[in-house]
Amino acid sequence: MGILSNTVSICQFKVIGNLPTTDLFAWVSERLAHNGFVPIDQGTAELSIGWVHMDDYRESSFAIPAAFWRDHYLALTLRQDRRTIPAALLRAHQKLAERDFLAANPGYSGVPKQKREELRDAVRGSLLARTLPVPSLFDAVWDVGSGVLTLATLTAKALDQFESHFKKTFEGFRLVAIHPYDRAEAVVPTQLKSALHRANKATTDAVLDLVKSNQWLGWDFLRWIMYRTMNESSEYRVNQPGPASSGEPFVAYLNDRMVLCGAGENGTQKITASGPQDRFGEVRTALQNGKQITEATLHLEKGEHLWKITLKGEMFHFASFKTPRVKVERDAAVDAAGEQEAVFYERMNLLEVGQQMFDSLFASFLGMRLGNGWREEMRKIDAWLAAT
Repeated sequence: MGILSNTVSICQFKVIGNLPTTDLFAWVSERLAHNGFVPIDQGTAELSIGWVHMDDYRESSFAIPAAFWRDHYLALTLRQDRRTIPAALLRAHQKLAERDFLAANPGYSGVPKQKREELRDAVRGSLLARTLPVPSLFDAVWDVGSGVLTLATLTAKALDQFESHFKKTFEGFRLVAIHPYDRAEAVVPTQLKSALHRANKATTDAVLDLVKSNQWLGWDFLRWIMYRTMNESSEYRVNQPGPASSGEPFVAYLNDRMVLCGAGENGTQKITASGPQDRFGEVRTALQNGKQITEATLHLEKGEHLWKITLKGEMFHFASFKTPRVKVERDAAVDAAGEQEAVFYERMNLLEVGQQMFDSLFASFLGMRLGNGWREEMRKIDAWLAAT
C-alpha cells in the first residue's frame, strides 16, 4: 500500500551525499526525468523501472514542482512493470511448436537442438506480446532537511531495487538503513551516550555488525514494554523533536500479537501469540524458556487518536503502521491537485507524530536500560515472569 494509505509498512534510511547549494529543484527534476519510467505496454520487453508521480503513476514528467516538490519533502514513486510467463504455459506452447515442426518436416525423428532454441525464442516472444505487464509501485518521501528517506515497502527484493535505482538516479548518493543502534544514538539522552557506546557489542561500524551484535536493543525494549503494559503506568511524555509538543502525554502498550524466537533442538523455534493478551501467559512462559520477543504490535494513544505498529525488533521496521484516518475537507475553491497536496501534508504529519512518540518511548527505555536503575528493573521483570 502507498505511503498515503492509512495503513502502510515503512523503513527509513539516511541519505548520504551533498545536495547542491543552489537550484535544488532543477537538479532533482533533471535526474528524475533522466531515469523516469518508460511504458512497455505495446512491446515485448519484460521489465521497465523508473520514477513516476506519486499522485498519478502514469505520469513521468518532472518539469514542474507539483510533480514531486512538497516544501522540504521530495515525494518519489518508483514504478516497476514486469511481464512474466508461467513456466508450465511456456512448456506447453513449446511442445505444440515442436509437434507442428515435426509434422511439417517428416524427415526428422526429433527437433534439432538449434531449431528447438529458435522455437523457444519464438514461442516466448509470442506469449510476451500477448501478456500485459504487471505494475508495482514503491512510494518514498525524502526529507531534504533531515536527510531521512522513508520508503513504503519491507520486501527485500523491492528494497534492493529501490536502492539500486536511487543510486543510479542520484549519483554520488547512497542510502544507509536506520537500525536500532543508529536510532538509539539519535535519541539517547546526552548524559548516557558514553554508556550506550560501552554497551555496543559490535566490533566494527558495518551496518550488519551493528544490527546483529546489538539485537539486545530490540529484545530488551520489547520485554520492558510488555512488563510495563501489565505492571506499571503506560503513560509517557513526548521528549523528542517533531510535530507534537514537548511534554505532551501519550500511552504506549503491547497487545494483539507477538512473535518470539529462540534456539531449539531442531534449529530456531518460532512462537506466535495472537489475540488479546490479558496476562501474557503464553509469552511469559516462552520468555522463561529462553525465547526473545522479535516482533510485537505496539499501540500508541494520544488524546482520542490511536496509532498501531507491528514493530520488527531486529531493524525497527514499522509493518502495518496504522495512523488516524486522514480527513479530507472538500472545498470548492481548491482543485483536485490542491486537495491531494493537503492529504500528503496531513499524512506526513500523522506519520511523524507516530514516529515521534515511538522515539520518545525508545528514549525513555534507554534512560532506564543504560541508567543505574536497570538492575532493579530486571529483578522486577524476572520476578513477574516467574510468578504464576
